[in-house]
This record gives sequence, C-alpha cells and structure tokens, in this order.
Amino acid sequence: MASNYGLNEEAADSPSSPTNVYKDPDDGRQRFLLELEFVQCLANPTYIHYLAQNRYLEDEAFIGYLKYLQYWQQPEYIKYIMYPHCLFFLELLQNANFRSAMAHPANKELAHRQQFYFWKNYRNNRLKHILPRSFPEPAALPPPVSAPSQAPVPTTAPAMAASPAATPALSPMQYGIPPGSGLSKNDMKNAAIDRRKRKHERSM
Repeated sequence: MASNYGLNEEAADSPSSPTNVYKDPDDGRQRFLLELEFVQCLANPTYIHYLAQNRYLEDEAFIGYLKYLQYWQQPEYIKYIMYPHCLFFLELLQNANFRSAMAHPANKELAHRQQFYFWKNYRNNRLKHILPRSFPEPAALPPPVSAPSQAPVPTTAPAMAASPAATPALSPMQYGIPPGSGLSKNDMKNAAIDRRKRKHERSM
C-alpha cells in the first residue's frame, strides 16, 4: 500500500501527467472569441489611447500579452479577422515609443485621421495598381467631306435675313417692339396721351 501511495504522489508531481493539464470546458471556444474581440478592438486608435491613458501599456504583463497575441497574424487565424487594421496596430504596439506616444490626444487624432484617409483612398489607389489604365488609341479621323456649295445671298434680301452673328442680339426690353418699327417706347406713350387729349377735346 505504501508503494502505491508513493507512485500516486510521483505521478501527481510530474508535469507530464494528464491531471495537471488544464482543459477548457468548451474546448477553448470562449477564449478564442474573447481574444478575437480584443485584437479587433485594437483597430480603433481611440481604444489604444484609452489603454495608454490608463497605463495598461506600461504594465509588463500586458505588454507580454500583446506579444502573445501576435499569433493572429498566422494564416489559420487571420481569416477570422474582419478589421485588418488591428494587426497593423498590434505590430506597432510592440514598439515602446508608439505605446508612450498614444497617450497624447494629438497623436490619437493623427492616427485616426490617417486611418480615415486610408479607408477613403485605398480602393482607388489599389485599383490604379491592379488595373493600370492605358491611354486610348486615337481613332482614325474620317476623310474630310467637301462642304456643299452654298447659293449666294441676294443683295436685295431684307436685313432680317442676315446671319444671327451679324445682327446684334436684342435686349429683352425690345422684344415687344418689332425690329423694323421706327416707333420708340416714348413715342408710344406720347401717342396714347395724344389720343386722350383728342377724346377730351371732343367731349367738350
């Protein structure tokens, strides 16, 4: 019995025994989701600024956790990432200068602005590199067509038949009066006054 007790005690102390291996109750699914969510939060410069202001980025244990999270860059894990900027910021967070700089609001705004410009112009810039546009070849010009001979304009044609470019354009105030009439606006008013005078004289 004593020998059996000694064997059990040695088995419990050995690190390779299956009783010392921790096993997640859900096969690591919950841990996978939590780490995926945290990594993708790093795509937001405002969240990194929050971590820096609360001194998480100065904690050695947290810095070690950021190093551990680099496994998300492997092909079998990267396919689950919906916001690829998080991997770029995860790489930058390995640098101590970047971690300390993100505590300042101006640097946070700069990172956010550059991220916005990237989102705004990335598609167009990528299409320029993927699909280079060649200049269209000039189309062959059709042979010149000889203009048909025009009949000469008779010299007795009225002035209105002249080309529109030759005659000055009428102002909108002149459209009520025919162009050939010699009666001006003032004359029309004077004629109306004369008619009233005549009518008044007849009634007297």
